[in-house]
Amino acid sequence: MNGMNAVPEIAVRFRKGGRSARRAVADKAASGGTGGRFQRTIPAYELLDDVALALIEEQAEWILDKVGIEFRGDEGALALFRDAGARVEGCRVRFEPGHARALCATAPARFSLHGRDTRMTVELGGDNVVLMPGYGSPFVTDLDRGRRYASLEDFHNFVKLTWMTPWLHHSGGTVCEPTDIPVNKRHLDMVLAHLTLSAKPFMGGVTAPERAHDSIAMVQLAFGEAFVDANAVIQGNINVNSPLVYDETMSGALRVYSEANQCVCVSPAIFGGAMGPVSPAAMAAQTLAEAMAGIALAQLVRPGCPAVLGSFHSTMSLRTGSLSFGTPEANLVTMALAQLGRRLGVPVRSGGGQVTSANMADGQAMQDSANAMWATILSGANQVWHAAGWLEGGLTMSYEKFILDLDNCGALLRLLEGMTVDPEAFARDAYFEAGPGQNFLSTRDTVQNFANANYEPLLPEAGPFETWSERGSQTAVERANRVWKEMLAAYAPPAMEPGVEQALSEFVAERKAAMNDEWY
Repeated sequence: MNGMNAVPEIAVRFRKGGRSARRAVADKAASGGTGGRFQRTIPAYELLDDVALALIEEQAEWILDKVGIEFRGDEGALALFRDAGARVEGCRVRFEPGHARALCATAPARFSLHGRDTRMTVELGGDNVVLMPGYGSPFVTDLDRGRRYASLEDFHNFVKLTWMTPWLHHSGGTVCEPTDIPVNKRHLDMVLAHLTLSAKPFMGGVTAPERAHDSIAMVQLAFGEAFVDANAVIQGNINVNSPLVYDETMSGALRVYSEANQCVCVSPAIFGGAMGPVSPAAMAAQTLAEAMAGIALAQLVRPGCPAVLGSFHSTMSLRTGSLSFGTPEANLVTMALAQLGRRLGVPVRSGGGQVTSANMADGQAMQDSANAMWATILSGANQVWHAAGWLEGGLTMSYEKFILDLDNCGALLRLLEGMTVDPEAFARDAYFEAGPGQNFLSTRDTVQNFANANYEPLLPEAGPFETWSERGSQTAVERANRVWKEMLAAYAPPAMEPGVEQALSEFVAERKAAMNDEWY
């Protein structure tokens, strides 16, 4: 695995932390580190007591026993469940109470997800927190060109921006859809970009089993087959067709990743009133049931395969049918699922992140996003998708909102570091230097700690009204527009061995040449 070039100053200067306890973080940033492991030091919020959690788990078991989960078009998955003792009728799989949970028991509670640069390796589970950008948007938007279909250039840009920030620890997956590339070949360009433009962990293709195979083959070229067989270096996003259905594409991709000992993140997608009942308790129970079935399948394919309990849930307007994000009901589900995942014994991917149904990076967008992100961070979730850039219910990735969201990510990660209480923090000598009625700006404590005492926002400060007005009365969105351009201008790719890069390029070229273009 490779080292990387020094990170440009534009990226380094946004890593301000707090006091001496965070000086190591600043030192790492100065030497080129832009991600890696992050642990919370404040406790997760426990929303529900054991009685309530047990009732939700009992409902999940009832769903698995009395209703069941369908695995459509995947005889291999059905055979595995049948051999394991589940009740299989047609494509419907039912589990005796406790059976699916028992099958999940071999999934690790914690595991490392390796970056191509070892300093970027993250750990999922426990108190670890991993943030990543938005996922799956077919459109992008910025102040200069407006809303448009995403291109491979846009995809490259967001991978570069993610690489440069310390507040995102994971490169993501389909950060936006490169719609100028044929559908059946996009995964090749996306995996190549994640491997060459970044050195952080990332997600591979899942939209067909053969695309999952291609993704595994590419990381084997980058990391080596033996290393990949023994370590997780890539994730597959396995979306459940809620309610209660896995199609052959998703279960097939799940089995490919599991066979290769790579991480599967099983993500039911439940909007209350559409894919499940409206109550937060029912949404949590159904999510748990659907996820346990997928994690159980992964363990039947390869016991010990790393898995994440994911979710993508929210409410919808029961008057109009429109989707909504950042709502209190959805946030309650986020907190409950983090508790349920810890009881199941697997890492948890939050259904929140900085999500919104707003069409532009306005007050509604930031309010929705902040509400959802606060619940996610407090819940104790280990992996947070959609932490930056999301607009329009996920249809659009915004360059400017990406920067605005990064600022909030940095501030919330600072919060998770907690408060240092020690003799140094009290700065007693400063009281003798300043004395009653005097300010502390010139004391030794302030001079020594001013650079790292507080979280420093990514966006330039607007200053007092007069200064802000003289500089053009720029909004936060307009200032964000300048920042993302500066970051891209300063981007430098991480180092990669020439032979590996050539092998990857040749693999992509050969696979593309072997397929006709498919645009749907």
